[in-house]
Amino acid sequence: MDTNIRTPMEIFNLPHHLVVPLFQRPYVWDETEQWAPLWADVRRMAELRLNDPFRTAAHFLGAVVLQVQETSVGSVPARNVIDGQQRLTTLQLLMDAAAAVFEEAGQDHLASQMETLTHNSASFVQDESDRLKIRHTNRDRAAFEEVMRADPPIDHERLTHATSRLASAHRYFMSEVQMWLGPGPVDAPEFAQRAQALAHVLQQGLQIVVIDLQVNENSQEIFETLNARGTPLTAADLIKNFVFQKLESDGADTAKVYAEDWPFESKFWEKELAVGRVTYTRGALFLNQWLVARVAEEIPTKSTFTRFKHFVEHESKQKMIDLLRAIKAQAEQYEAWTTAAADPDRNLTVTEMNVYRMQANGIELLKPVLLWLYEPGRYLPQPVIDRVIGVVESWVVRRSLLRLTTSNLGAVVANLIRTARAAGPEDLGETVEHFLRGQKVASSYWPGDAEIRAYLSTAPAYRRYPRARLRMVLEAVEDHLRAEYHAHQVDRRGYPIEHLLPQKWESHWSVDGEVALAERAAHVHRLGNLTLLTATLNSAVSNGRWLGRNGKYAKLAQHDVLKLNQRLREASADGWDEARIGERTADITEIVLRTWPVPAGHTGEITDSRTSVQSWVEVNDLVTAGLLAPGTVLKARTGSWADALAAVTPSGALDVGGAVFNSPSAAGKHVKGSVTNGWTFWRLEDGRTLADVRAVFRGEKPGPDAKAGELAWWDVETNVEEATEFWAALSTPARRFFSALIEASPDPVGIPKLAERAGVVSDGKVVAGVLAWPGRFAARTGHYLPSRWIQGPPVQYWMDEATAETFTEAIRRFDASQVSQTATDLPDDWRDLHALATDEERAVLVRIAAMGLPRPEIGGEGADGIPVPIGWPARKVAAEFEISAETSAELGAGGWRVVPVGEELRAVLA
Repeated sequence: MDTNIRTPMEIFNLPHHLVVPLFQRPYVWDETEQWAPLWADVRRMAELRLNDPFRTAAHFLGAVVLQVQETSVGSVPARNVIDGQQRLTTLQLLMDAAAAVFEEAGQDHLASQMETLTHNSASFVQDESDRLKIRHTNRDRAAFEEVMRADPPIDHERLTHATSRLASAHRYFMSEVQMWLGPGPVDAPEFAQRAQALAHVLQQGLQIVVIDLQVNENSQEIFETLNARGTPLTAADLIKNFVFQKLESDGADTAKVYAEDWPFESKFWEKELAVGRVTYTRGALFLNQWLVARVAEEIPTKSTFTRFKHFVEHESKQKMIDLLRAIKAQAEQYEAWTTAAADPDRNLTVTEMNVYRMQANGIELLKPVLLWLYEPGRYLPQPVIDRVIGVVESWVVRRSLLRLTTSNLGAVVANLIRTARAAGPEDLGETVEHFLRGQKVASSYWPGDAEIRAYLSTAPAYRRYPRARLRMVLEAVEDHLRAEYHAHQVDRRGYPIEHLLPQKWESHWSVDGEVALAERAAHVHRLGNLTLLTATLNSAVSNGRWLGRNGKYAKLAQHDVLKLNQRLREASADGWDEARIGERTADITEIVLRTWPVPAGHTGEITDSRTSVQSWVEVNDLVTAGLLAPGTVLKARTGSWADALAAVTPSGALDVGGAVFNSPSAAGKHVKGSVTNGWTFWRLEDGRTLADVRAVFRGEKPGPDAKAGELAWWDVETNVEEATEFWAALSTPARRFFSALIEASPDPVGIPKLAERAGVVSDGKVVAGVLAWPGRFAARTGHYLPSRWIQGPPVQYWMDEATAETFTEAIRRFDASQVSQTATDLPDDWRDLHALATDEERAVLVRIAAMGLPRPEIGGEGADGIPVPIGWPARKVAAEFEISAETSAELGAGGWRVVPVGEELRAVLA
């Protein structure tokens, strides 16, 4: 191995080929992250030479790894690009773009110099197709060769591969070179000087560390240990390189294998999926899940490649080609399940339905179980597979209904697979049931029927669960009812969730008395008060009376296609009230328990030290437990609002001067006028806070007063409300600062990037100043500052994952609290969109709701499965409208752009 610092002239001047192996990932660099910074560096070097022609400063571009390729006598020497193909390809595109500009400007000698670095002379190659010095062999080949062979003047829009990143990069560099050289005249001395300076930089003003390997050296080890600069390599990239290096050493026809057996070169596998706060390509996620299924170990996603390599080299008894074909077979299964689950009209199998339901829950942890059950050669009977899937799905769904942590479940799944390996097909279902029944700690137990019944009987389901999860539960109930008649499963089209007793019930559903008011408010979000509709009701009907010719009961007849609503109408012909909500909640809960059953006699016993695993506690829980008596008077904490009092009602609400609130934070906000943590805002007569009483309920030791006690880190189960209050108090720069750390967690972020995000000067003292007040405020709440720092140089900040999770939830709650009053003009199921919109977008949303148009659907698709992006912040929203010309004009005035698609119109927010 030889390592040398080379200039582009030294790398590219002689006739040769640098071959990008077909198994390398495609070109992924883009303007923001790579092209623009590279051009800025090149331009800076050129301007230095303009000001001082004798300057020899050079800019370092990073490292590349090349390996000698055996060639026949008389052939042009060739080397494989082991690492650095993104960098080398981009540099070639820049050189060729500059050559095209030089040629158009009549600077033929400079164009010829550039061509010498990008094209082999015709006298050294046997075929015109061999002239390019960089040779791509993967799917980038056609686009790269087309743009590099195009003759000036180049019309990039007319290229066959005009939309490729390669053509876009070439177009970008041509534009930048033209602008930097200036408008002319091209024969002016100043123009020639600038062109000469640029050409000199591209030939000799850049430096690259070139690691040259001989034929017999292990290129894979070098590839793994290098830190790939630019766009980080995914696990799929690393595994692909490793697999094909192994195949090549085995003498396989890698081109044929790549074309026939490597399944991950498609948009399906390259799609990025969010897992928690981190995104991974679907291919990388699948390989991790496949590996967990094979080795029965929990494997952090970041460790996928190293564990895969160890598995191949030390554990697997299969040849690489056979192992790859097994991976391909399961990848095809995985893709088929995912595609089927996305089909709203399909009658799903047990496996496909599990994929759909786990996706609705935002949970990926059961995929290794599915892959293990369907592993090639296992040949389990389908009824056995269906039983196992039903058991593990029940375990996960029941925990999600109680909002219990999933952080430890990956290890449990791996242990389950390891335990089940020894069971035969006839015993497998019982083995899995026995294993999960044996989980008796709070972090992994399988909840029993009694706990689910008790929780759902009073839980404000609409507020507790994400919409997708809640919709999935209601769909499962509908499917259970349909199964009694052997009917087709309900369409999974994102049907709106409707409150039967409306959220704005005061106008048509008024009651008298404090207790009645509190009871009504407590019932409005319960499971029994929710249903699915095939279309959204307008706000007048949604918030109107139950009975009467135009009442809600009559309108529900239009949705009788759903068994949920047929049963509802049978039970509510004479009215709808709290008693019926309670009865329907109990009925739906029983269907939920039958849909996701537990073995007979299973109670969900917990034997660890925690007496309660409930993470979400309400004042009503404290009243029911006898820890807080009805009529208890609470005092506000010290401040201008210290005289405020709140009385605890029998239902667990707080009465503040006649205004009744269902949560201490809502009552605190009413008094304080801003977001606050009600659990620490309200105190008992003996000085204890509601948080202290809650700690007793949870079996925790009540904490000392925040001012006197030791500072604590942030925890998502206990500190979300404090974190929400903290977030509400931050300045805009501070919020941007912490947002950057949340996104990067747990990786550190340097001062320059943080300063850029916060909109302040890139200086350590300035950034520290941004954090000064938040630090004092955090200490007053009994917590450390959410960020931590690493002493430099350079100084870096970071946030641990638990804190990031806490503040992710806090930000969600804070954003939801900021929804303006106009949301009350919307149907129930539109308000999640409203919470994400800007003021201008909210006005449009209210307008289209008033016009009776259908609700835009988060993550939905338009006609024929074509995604329709609409510009709500941080979400993809799709809407398909049939719009008249008059409506079209009104939408246009409201900020929408109406685009014809066939005979229909698609409205897309501009």
